[in-house]
Amino acid sequence: MKKVSEQIPTHENGDNVGQNNTRQANVEGLKTLQSRFDSKETITRLEAEIKAHGMGVFARIDHAALAAEAGLMLRPTEVILFGNPRGGTPLMQANQTVGIDLPLKVLVWQDALGTTWLSWNEPAWVAERHELGGAYRSIGAMTVAVGDIALKATGATGKDEFVKR
Repeated sequence: MKKVSEQIPTHENGDNVGQNNTRQANVEGLKTLQSRFDSKETITRLEAEIKAHGMGVFARIDHAALAAEAGLMLRPTEVILFGNPRGGTPLMQANQTVGIDLPLKVLVWQDALGTTWLSWNEPAWVAERHELGGAYRSIGAMTVAVGDIALKATGATGKDEFVKR
């Protein structure tokens, strides 16, 4: 397994990029994909893809706007909560504690260099966390849907690698 420091992107001169983001480089159960768009466009595309996949957006939390209200600075950082009760409810029927991780969440954030990223919890990690061993079909469908939504929202291709795990 690579050390966190080995996974941090570097400038051409070798300096670490976004050094205050190092804790995000290797988070268990978290997938992160670089967007080809700025944060606003990524969020717009994300919402459209969520709806195109037959899911609803339940909430948006704009952490940067909330920070500004408190007189603090924060680069664009927004969470979108989304899903479909037909997918999440059976999981909560199996183990209600999964409700802490549902609905699904996607974080759109910008690093110190202005690069936009999209991060989400892997559904398989959520299932393991809540001991949902018999939910392979639901978790598999969630995994495919969230991956497809992320790829389309970021403008990535199937060949793009999820750069941070």
